Amino acid sequence: MQDLSGSGWQAAAWSAGAMTLIVALRYLLTSGAFAWATRIVRPGLYQGLEPQIRREIGWSLASAAIYGVPAGVVAWGWQQLGWTRIYTDFSAFPLWYLPLSVLLYLFAHDTWFYWTHRWMHRPWLFRRAHAVHHASRPPTAWTAMSFHPWEAVTGALVIPALIFFIPIHVAMLGLVLAIMTLMGITNHMGWELFPARLVHSRLGGWLITASHHQRHHENYQCNYGLYFRVWDRLCGTDRGLSSL
Repeated sequence: MQDLSGSGWQAAAWSAGAMTLIVALRYLLTSGAFAWATRIVRPGLYQGLEPQIRREIGWSLASAAIYGVPAGVVAWGWQQLGWTRIYTDFSAFPLWYLPLSVLLYLFAHDTWFYWTHRWMHRPWLFRRAHAVHHASRPPTAWTAMSFHPWEAVTGALVIPALIFFIPIHVAMLGLVLAIMTLMGITNHMGWELFPARLVHSRLGGWLITASHHQRHHENYQCNYGLYFRVWDRLCGTDRGLSSL
């Protein structure tokens, strides 16, 4: 087990750098894949948006470092110092806890996102930080991580913080991160990936998809959630779906 001096800090720094590269490549590959799908499914939807997309990629790569550094340090601490409640043995908790842990993480993340997102819409913070994200008019598949650094910090801390408090199997953590990436991109790409029978179903009435988040980018003062419409409904900020 390494300590926190000398080679330990060097290893932590290498881990932070590697994770930053992973986050950046994940963004470029996944957003790029959905942008390519958009050209096929909705040809011309992003026509004329090339300058905007270049700005989105620039802000997103800066956000990748802000997300990657704490994630890399925590990953190193988990491996070398036993930090976090991540576990690798499936028998450490009952099997029914596997899906429950995913739901706990998604709900906790959604709660954090809802309230910090509303906070970012306060006039002072909006002008200085959140306006970067809303400069994407309309949002595209490249918009998901296009944040001012101040806003990126609020998003970068939540998952690394949760793993210190809520036990989760490493595979389920991977699933949480995959869902986070998928929802972040598909909610912004300007067309509805999911079938209408799901979006307009009773279950769909509690889930956030592109149709719901697009309304936020149109009206600003509504539809603040990330995964679920629970907080929007409880707080009276749900304004329904946009017509995509």
